[in-house]
Amino acid sequence: MIYTLADQQHWSGRIDSESDRSAFRLHQIVTLKNIEQLNENESAFGLVGFECEEGVRRNKGRLGAALAPNKIRRFLSNLPYTFDKKLIDTGNIACDGNQLEKAQEELGSHISKLYRHSCVPIILGGGHETLYGHYLGARKHIGPHASLGIINIDAHFDMRQDPLPSSGTMFRQILEEDEQAGYLCIGIQELGNTKALFEAADQLGCTYIYEEDVAANDFLNTFREIDRFAAQYDYVILTLCTDSIRADAAPGVSAPSPFGLEPKTVKILLKYIVAKNNLLSFDISEVNPIYDEGDRTIRLAAYLVAEVLHHYNKIQT
Repeated sequence: MIYTLADQQHWSGRIDSESDRSAFRLHQIVTLKNIEQLNENESAFGLVGFECEEGVRRNKGRLGAALAPNKIRRFLSNLPYTFDKKLIDTGNIACDGNQLEKAQEELGSHISKLYRHSCVPIILGGGHETLYGHYLGARKHIGPHASLGIINIDAHFDMRQDPLPSSGTMFRQILEEDEQAGYLCIGIQELGNTKALFEAADQLGCTYIYEEDVAANDFLNTFREIDRFAAQYDYVILTLCTDSIRADAAPGVSAPSPFGLEPKTVKILLKYIVAKNNLLSFDISEVNPIYDEGDRTIRLAAYLVAEVLHHYNKIQT
């Protein structure tokens, strides 16, 4: 594991005012801190990047996601400051060689420290193996007996039964290891998963909503399922795999989806889910700058992260 401190070079942009906070952009309010130097009660959003794609490599995906965290920061920088909490950037965890499991453990430890200092972890992946480290941090924070629901916006179940953990195995790992965990996947594509994966999802008690059903009936059925699922658990964490979004809007991902979700659909889902008062944290994964076109995917990812920051724990109207 390699821990690098946040770098100011990733936080710059337009300045409309030096004194009027209503005109500030995120680069003007973000604070850069070592994870070991957080105050007792920060009451902030805590950013951490996970520069890792070893899970994608093991899953035979397109490499490049390890470059995403700093790229996303650069596009976040110039977006307007629209929320009340502070924003702290605590740097990056990087995978050292092929030591994925160690990197995930270190990410979990980092996230648990953010929780402990009253920060809401916002994790910038990395491959979707990011989620397992995210889960480890949440489980460490809430203890072994509290129930934990995981909501995944994704085209794929990521429930493979492979010899080594990867970006395609996390949810099977969690459900087989943790009797107090549950899994809701939104955006599943029939042609994105084998019959065996659907059978595994059913056997392990996964709840899922097909991509074509998400926006049906003005999202009413989807919102009801989200409400039902979230109400079952003491705590919820949220993960967004950007390959859930249609490929022409998000070309820079590890596994593009021709029939993915509309970006506005993902925005609506995020707004609804992050308003839940038992939501602990959020990660975005699988942004791949190497395959992006005109920074479309990175820009979209930054905007979606900003939506999470803006709507976190806000009552819907």
